[in-house]
Amino acid sequence: MITLKQLAKELNVSVSTVSKAMNNSEEISTDTINRVQKLATELNYKRNKIALSLKSNKTLTLGVILPDILNRFYAKVLYGVQIAAEELGYDIITFFSRESMSKEIDYLQIIGSGTVDGVLLALSEETLNKNEFSHIKDLTLNNTPLVMLDRITDKISCDKVIIDDFDAIYNEVKSLAKMGRKRIGFITAINNLNVGQFRSNGYRKASIDFFGKCDEELILKLAHQTNISHIQNSEYYRTSAHKSIEQFIANTAGLDAIIAADNISGILAVNIGSKLNIDIPKDLSIVGFGDKLTSMLSHPQLTTINQHAVQIGKRSVELLIKRINSKSTDNSFVTEIIQTSTGGGSSK
Repeated sequence: MITLKQLAKELNVSVSTVSKAMNNSEEISTDTINRVQKLATELNYKRNKIALSLKSNKTLTLGVILPDILNRFYAKVLYGVQIAAEELGYDIITFFSRESMSKEIDYLQIIGSGTVDGVLLALSEETLNKNEFSHIKDLTLNNTPLVMLDRITDKISCDKVIIDDFDAIYNEVKSLAKMGRKRIGFITAINNLNVGQFRSNGYRKASIDFFGKCDEELILKLAHQTNISHIQNSEYYRTSAHKSIEQFIANTAGLDAIIAADNISGILAVNIGSKLNIDIPKDLSIVGFGDKLTSMLSHPQLTTINQHAVQIGKRSVELLIKRINSKSTDNSFVTEIIQTSTGGGSSK
């Protein structure tokens, strides 16, 4: 079994340097960290987490609380979290609030009592709607490092990782307007969430900026579905949402483009448009919000605004571990914005 001492001898550096490099210490240069970690990987070095934990007085474990594992976006975020945590020598404990504030409170109490070194959190729908964050403030008052991602609040001071939902939709309206589209519709099923409201606001502002007004007839608000079961959600989209989108496309005069605030609505719009013998994208451009894989469920394939969920997960872990290892007393926090990109598919 390879030891730190053997790695140090191979690289002609001290054991202390190797140890710090393996923990991404700010005291060690990036070049040295890369050399040490590269050799460690090549020689299949495995750190003794129990010994490290005892020595550093840390659990080497991160707590993760997400709203819903059945939401593909959060499943991909979690994948990014796991990859980054493993690379940096941490384990994760994962909980899903299922959009419940009471469950969020319970899980924070479990992992906020010394079980983990830090917490990653995307707020539940209920917490956002009640605008109640005292349980999260309690966590920060206990000096537990916290990084919020995707669904956040400005009422909590901590590091955050988000996308700019407003700009993502605003820029998409701008892009479609440059293509000559004049009647751009907007479909949303997430208007009860702050991210959904940001997307709606981006659409409204862009409509005013590029067309002089926001026509309410061009906005379809589907019933909010995030707080029901996956089976019920599927049934809703198969029946009620399908009918609403079909009527919207068939009855909205001059409609030549649609932006959906989520991918499922976008996929339905493409498939319904094709069923109505509309030439997509020649006569109707359609853009969704999600990822490439789900966009393949439509024909033609849906063009999407990609949130880069895996990158959000990875960057959240990196920020959290940096905060855990920081010896600085500086309480200034950062909000990092992961850039979205539009591409894939042929529906635009």
